[in-house]
Amino acid sequence: MIKLRKEEGFTLIELLVVIAIIGILSAVVLASLNTARNKGKDASAKGSLSSLRASAEIYYANINSYGPAGAAVTTAGVCGDSDVTKLMSAAQTQTGNAAVCTHNATAGAAATSYTVYDLLTNTQYFCLDSTGFAGEIANLTSGYTAGSKCK
Repeated sequence: MIKLRKEEGFTLIELLVVIAIIGILSAVVLASLNTARNKGKDASAKGSLSSLRASAEIYYANINSYGPAGAAVTTAGVCGDSDVTKLMSAAQTQTGNAAVCTHNATAGAAATSYTVYDLLTNTQYFCLDSTGFAGEIANLTSGYTAGSKCK
């Protein structure tokens, strides 16, 4: 009687198939994690910018304007306030894009409005202004003037 030898272990083909399946699953998981990470960064930036509104309103309550007459629209007034700049910096840390703050002061009048916006990782702008608007908009740059409304 001939005894057949019992083989133990896996063949090379079986091992390669298992490794390929694990590689495909890893790629899918990593792609979804990257999307989730970007959404988290955007949410953090939106939170920082939304908190900025309270700081801007406190500034307005103390000064009775968002910036003095003739002030530079991006560095003075509410845009130069330390709390506002810290929150803008926090948003920039998350998105990698500089948050922009402007107000509408002119040579003869103090600022009566402000706008802050930042480009998110999903190529939308998050914009908030002194009218109370806060939200994502597709293209802020067309027709935008300093200190104007987001929309």
